[in-house]
Amino acid sequence: MNIWSQAKDLAAQTPTDRNRYVDFLRAISILVVITGHWLIAAPHYHDGSLTLSDLLVFQPNAQWLTWLFQVMPIFFIVGGYANAVSLESARKREVGYADWLAGRLTRLVTPLLALFLGWALLAAILYVSGVSGVVIGGASRAALIPTWFLAIYIMVVVLAPATYSAWRRWGFASFWAFAAAGALVDIAFFAADIRWMGWTNYFWIWLAVHHLGYAWRDGRVGGPAQLMTCSALGLLALLLLVFKGPYPLAMVGSPDEDLSNSLPPKITLLALSVVQFGLLLAIERPMRRLLSGPRVWAATVLINSMIMTVYLWHLTVMVIIVSLAYLAGGLGLGLEPGSPGWWLSRPIWIALLYAALMPVALLMAPLERRARATDAVAPPAARLVGGAILICLGVALLSFFGFGSAPVPGLGVAAFLMVVAGSAISGLLPGFR
Repeated sequence: MNIWSQAKDLAAQTPTDRNRYVDFLRAISILVVITGHWLIAAPHYHDGSLTLSDLLVFQPNAQWLTWLFQVMPIFFIVGGYANAVSLESARKREVGYADWLAGRLTRLVTPLLALFLGWALLAAILYVSGVSGVVIGGASRAALIPTWFLAIYIMVVVLAPATYSAWRRWGFASFWAFAAAGALVDIAFFAADIRWMGWTNYFWIWLAVHHLGYAWRDGRVGGPAQLMTCSALGLLALLLLVFKGPYPLAMVGSPDEDLSNSLPPKITLLALSVVQFGLLLAIERPMRRLLSGPRVWAATVLINSMIMTVYLWHLTVMVIIVSLAYLAGGLGLGLEPGSPGWWLSRPIWIALLYAALMPVALLMAPLERRARATDAVAPPAARLVGGAILICLGVALLSFFGFGSAPVPGLGVAAFLMVVAGSAISGLLPGFR
């Protein structure tokens, strides 16, 4: 049976009460993220050397594209909805926090471990082969950038029972509390130049966005007119923050290395989240009718069956393709980024990368479908939380520095070992339960 037939069979088994639009948004947003990363990447081969940069450096006026391709808020909104459903189900089945968290961590961390193990082995082979640490660090860092999402999302999942309880008790007041914390951090960042505090916005901003998923699940979002009004107000706030405030235009990266809306997150991302939330939920009803069709829903099921794999591996595939092109004398990389010829070549570039990604996705996707054995005993909650924190710390370091480019020698290896140790503590490795 081929993969399409399997997807159609799974689609036919979908419970009637499942909100298919949640899965559709997850699938579409991952494709947008992947395509956006590949589009904004601008490797350029000139005079025998390869420059690794991005489009915003070569063509700053393309920053407006990031308003379309910055869809990470959708992941957190969908995550909030999915976590609410999962927590409600666990409560009905009388599943405790430890068992619930162990199941969620298994699905999130298993495919991540495969990626890190692959890069650890590759980095070791390249190092032994005499490849410079600068090259290894640059390549691994470029490939592992997408993992930052899991560094924060895993902690959002760890906190989900507490934040969902806060939502059920205080409703939108809990959302505004996180939003206010994010705004105060930005004020400290810009007005008092307290830059280190900005990193706490990885929690405040994304926890607030995650709350929007709770609101969606509980049906507290209003009708299309209210949602469009909400979206318009979010857009107005975003425009004021960018064009009248101190925030940059780009929603991903920035030509200014010292200032970014996403590194660390700013309240501009929360405003963008509200824009997307209002627009996407305003069309939920017609989209759910569309998704009742077997073909569209089967395609959605197919993408979701490998969604974590394609997300985690898409930049690794690009790094491999660019490396092979470099070894072939810069084949296909000679066009100046931002030039008319470069833009015309983008559909071919993206199609080539998708073609290269598919075999990797088919090979590695079974890992993300791996579930805990039904009779498995979860480790104590303290172990799970401690292991998750260690995993997230290691993931954050690897997403920033990769293997070999950290300011402290050996930090990449230490970060990898943190992820492995955290997985062992959490009972995610065989023999450590």
